Amino acid sequence: MNKVFISTSIPYVNASPHLGHALELVQADVIARHYRIMGDDVFFLSGTDENSLKNVRSAEKTGENISDFVYKNYLNFYNLKDKLNISFDDFIRTTEKRHFDGAQKLWIACKKDIYKKKYSGLYCVGCEEYYKEEDLIDGLCPDHKVAPELIEEDNYFFKLSDYQDRIKEIIEKDEVKIIPQSRKNEILSFINSGLQDFCISRTSERAKGWGIDVPADETQKMWVWFDALSNYINALGYGSNDESKFLDFWQNNDFKIHVIGKGINRFHSVYWLAMLLSAGITLPKTLFVHGYITVDGQKMSKSLGNVINPYELIEKYGTDAVRYFLLREIPALGDGDFTFEKFERRYNSDLAGGIGNLLSRTIAMINKKGVVIDEEIEQAFIDKNREIKEKVEDNFIQFNESLNEIWELVSFCDKYIEEKKPWAIDDENENKIIFSNIIYSLKNISQMLKPFLPETAKKMEEQIKTLKAEPLFPRI
Repeated sequence: MNKVFISTSIPYVNASPHLGHALELVQADVIARHYRIMGDDVFFLSGTDENSLKNVRSAEKTGENISDFVYKNYLNFYNLKDKLNISFDDFIRTTEKRHFDGAQKLWIACKKDIYKKKYSGLYCVGCEEYYKEEDLIDGLCPDHKVAPELIEEDNYFFKLSDYQDRIKEIIEKDEVKIIPQSRKNEILSFINSGLQDFCISRTSERAKGWGIDVPADETQKMWVWFDALSNYINALGYGSNDESKFLDFWQNNDFKIHVIGKGINRFHSVYWLAMLLSAGITLPKTLFVHGYITVDGQKMSKSLGNVINPYELIEKYGTDAVRYFLLREIPALGDGDFTFEKFERRYNSDLAGGIGNLLSRTIAMINKKGVVIDEEIEQAFIDKNREIKEKVEDNFIQFNESLNEIWELVSFCDKYIEEKKPWAIDDENENKIIFSNIIYSLKNISQMLKPFLPETAKKMEEQIKTLKAEPLFPRI
């Protein structure tokens, strides 16, 4: 049994979750479920980033107490666990004591690479990051399209420049593997441009007293990214009285996967690696970097009014329908577009008219014909099922392609039924062969769907067992 650590990133709680957050949760959940099915010991972690300045300012805009504001939005993220059927083993809030303790321990472990100096820089609160003048577009943050604030204060810095050669070697040799290759190339380009020491604190005054104190200096709060990245090890007990999980799932384990969006690749592929190297802590093994969801070709934005609320989508269409769209329509490692037209097309063709129709019509005909299912399966069906299963297992992490393969088997069965026309056959033995082949395939489909659509797989197994059909996905 292998130990497998899988994490999502931890989103800011300055607003409610959108469909992009749901995408990452579902992708990480599929990976976790896959390895559990393989018999591995999985620790799947998610959480919320609650110490950022943008959380403070968002609370101020609403006139709410910061703690109350943060807690309310934390719940909106945590409750996606049940709504999306997410199987994480732990959920860490960065306002928890265990996180404070771990973040401060990591700071002390990195102390040889930390120094203080007076600094002047351009800071984007939306990104929680300093920018160089040349990185701006027409003087604006390239992501948030707002002018960064000029900040001048005494801050602590981390000696990132000392780790440039080592991090480059790690990335080039896939000691930490970045998937896909295009994201690896971006990071190598960033490293080759020259790594500069980065600011890792802000004054307590500017932070409005919110955040984690720098050890031995209460006038400074940790920069949100320095504290946030440590959540992955803090949830495992780093900095606590019992670090056994940290040793088992992180320090002495090579199988560690971060599932993150492309916008925060640099923080994980450069800053996080440098911090771990400085502290003498082992590195993650894989960075799975997904893209963004656009809406009608445009990035989701509150100002454009096109943010898709996952709760509303789930309420209207159901959990597995939302999971299916996110995994099938959105490329696993690239950008994808959402429209309600696309969603309903996928729902009606693939779910209601595809797998749902195949299961219900099969059970209906078996009951009507009084067929007794046999375990003797025709070789063509054995071969086709084996071929599909091997393709899915070999490349399951390409979720959209894996689901495409599974639906190839659905189409294969549909075609077979249309060719054989069992409704017109009275020969009991011939019908037994036909429906034994289909039921065999449906059982395999339900097995392959378990990581992707767990509730659907469960319903399929039950209906195949009882031969009592209920709509998996009612038509809309």
